[in-house]
Amino acid sequence: SRSTKLIHGGVRYLEKAFFQMDYGQLKLVFEALHERKTMLHNARHLADLLPILTPCYNLYEIPYYWAGMKAYDLLAYASNSGLALSRFMPASEANRLFPTLAKSRPDGKSLQGTVLYYDGQFDDARMNVALACTSALAGAAVANYTKVVALTKDVNGIVNGARVKDMISGREFDIGAKVVLNATGIHADAIRQLSDKTRPSMVTASAGVHVTLPDYYSPTSTGLIVPKTKDGRVVFMLPWLGATIAGTTDSPGEITMRPRATKEDLDFILDAISDYVTVQVRKEDVLSVWSGLRGLATDPTQSSQDTENVCRDHVVMREEDGLVTVTAGKWTTYRRMAQDAVDTVLETGGISGGPCVTDNLPIVGAVGWRADLYTEVAQNYVVPHRPGAIDTKVAEHLARAYGDRAARITKIAEESKLGKRLVRGHPQIEAEVVYCAKHEFCMTPMDFLAHRTRLAFLDVRATEQAIPRVVELMGQTLGWGYWRRMQETRKALAELKNFECPV
Repeated sequence: SRSTKLIHGGVRYLEKAFFQMDYGQLKLVFEALHERKTMLHNARHLADLLPILTPCYNLYEIPYYWAGMKAYDLLAYASNSGLALSRFMPASEANRLFPTLAKSRPDGKSLQGTVLYYDGQFDDARMNVALACTSALAGAAVANYTKVVALTKDVNGIVNGARVKDMISGREFDIGAKVVLNATGIHADAIRQLSDKTRPSMVTASAGVHVTLPDYYSPTSTGLIVPKTKDGRVVFMLPWLGATIAGTTDSPGEITMRPRATKEDLDFILDAISDYVTVQVRKEDVLSVWSGLRGLATDPTQSSQDTENVCRDHVVMREEDGLVTVTAGKWTTYRRMAQDAVDTVLETGGISGGPCVTDNLPIVGAVGWRADLYTEVAQNYVVPHRPGAIDTKVAEHLARAYGDRAARITKIAEESKLGKRLVRGHPQIEAEVVYCAKHEFCMTPMDFLAHRTRLAFLDVRATEQAIPRVVELMGQTLGWGYWRRMQETRKALAELKNFECPV
């Protein structure tokens, strides 16, 4: 839920592949470009094409970035995964497309032009939920809010299950399996060491810090990436769900369940983007701040903490006790990671299975989605609390977030008179709380506000205003009493502090 929201092949990885003559990096880009196209197809309602500008304030940057993007295009079309061709864009045209792009930097250098290229963008948390729902429809048993507390073994020392704890009720129970697959991201080592405490760690965390700013910082459909700022780090500004997210990646991070941005991170991002936009960048404009961690697979015998130069490819490993671990990789290649991991599981367990079919398997919500679905949502919805059609912004939000399931939410809104917005200025409506609690494994207010509707990532103040109504609706749906509602309200307010500006 805390990623950069990009579906990309990895332009920077391609640069390393050429300069370091690294075939592994080139293979990663080639594979990621194929998966980028697959994800844009299989999750049509949650993913879309995003034009991105790379500004050039030095003349030599124009041929350098242009050649790099053309190589990116060539690799994409070579893998039958091309989306649209990159091109050079003169400064005047770039300023029309991205009006807030600075014509000159504080160092006096003027904008010489930009290189425009294309990648994908998506809603990561809703993608995760949709994958869980798709798995459930295919017959998987899905359990949310469940923590592995121990691994069980047979008489030969082979892992054959797990002891898990329901974090809502506190109840513990055992799950048996022919093969246990450890796909826990940055926490993969913690699970590996449940089986053998002496195992060396193999996962290093790379942190990405993001700041949500008002929509006027960037146009609604074009992003901006600066490959090298004053201190050498990359910084980006991307439109997302009616706001602008700015941030940077590739900083060493500490593995934790709730990473937080520091004041230094925030100051760096605001200072960096101020060199490239005409907007007066102010800390009081910040709507939300969040940090995410990504796992990178490293050689446990090495001590280097330089996350920038660690290969991003995923690793699938079968250990001597039969535990299979998949780690590293990135969101773009999630499907290929799963395919490789399941192939290893089948081989480990001696289980027969046909070829993987997920390369062309639309996820829940995508099958009946089309670009103009929001018009159907708007026209067919009877507003219970006032005459007239549904608000267009609400219809667009429902169609984008839930795809062809949007009509189920409007039906709840009609029948239960839950069509009002949860908070002014944002398109989320009351019926979504009920739908997510019943059909999307959602059982806490902050899970809804952060991972179903994304409001916590978009606007902390608005989220705080929405919490009482969300608790009320969720309490009615799940049968909470007075004390449980008070407890959930306190928890939500405490968790929301993770998104506040660091002091």
